[in-house]
Amino acid sequence: MTGCPRGDELDQEIFDAMAELFAQLLQRGERLAERFDVPVSCVKALRRLDSPITMKDLGLSMRCDPSFVTTIADALEERDLARREPSATDRRIKNLVLTPHGLEVKAAIEQEALRLMPWSVALDQSEREQFLELVRKMCRALAGMPGSPSASAPAKEVTTTTSTSSPAVH
Repeated sequence: MTGCPRGDELDQEIFDAMAELFAQLLQRGERLAERFDVPVSCVKALRRLDSPITMKDLGLSMRCDPSFVTTIADALEERDLARREPSATDRRIKNLVLTPHGLEVKAAIEQEALRLMPWSVALDQSEREQFLELVRKMCRALAGMPGSPSASAPAKEVTTTTSTSSPAVH
């Protein structure tokens, strides 16, 4: 445990445990991306491609620079996972759309990601539901803190839908 001057020891232990959990989840995510031969940024983009989305909106939802969205779109196109299409309302705007292969890969990645999540094996149904509520409670607290993203652009990582058959992973 790292020292925490004038801090609460329990808070420091929680911080350290969460840092370890996040590090392990990131490692699993990197291995998953390697297994499917896609950059980690593309895995994150695939999660957000439920329907055609403008490149600008994808960048906003991923909180990344527009030039990086172009890099992601290029990588997805190179792997036949997505294609750029002109918007029906404004041909200057490009939408990113999953290909049939992209839909298959997205589903396979999501299924594998769910299987790899520690709460899927370490927690029973009731504990997973409690864990989800605690995560949502912390997200709400973060949203109300100074320096948080505006309420008009909530993070899409934690949804408000509860599933009784499997945990939510985003």
